[in-house]
Amino acid sequence: MTETTGSTATPESGNPEGADGAAEIASAEGDKKSGKQKKSGKRAKKGLFARTALFYRQIIAELRKVVWPTRGELTNYTAVVVTFVVVMMAFVAGLDYGFSKLSLLVFG
Repeated sequence: MTETTGSTATPESGNPEGADGAAEIASAEGDKKSGKQKKSGKRAKKGLFARTALFYRQIIAELRKVVWPTRGELTNYTAVVVTFVVVMMAFVAGLDYGFSKLSLLVFG
């Protein structure tokens, strides 16, 4: 099964595809027949504060994975960007000047 909404085959859950699929289907069918929906574990609806806390914990976990540049790398990247922007500004200014002189020649 591919990644779909409600799939339990995710790396976070630790359940590979088909691991407890038959048991889950039989359990779900039994709950549907009795009219009760069982909500427990990861599938249970969490409160606003629990979801907010989870969101910020996930942000912090992702930020810990980031490879931050050193001061030297950051200085080098900044210099490259500023130089590129200055060169592009000069290029566009040159085109603007050239087109303005050309239009002055054509339209007098």
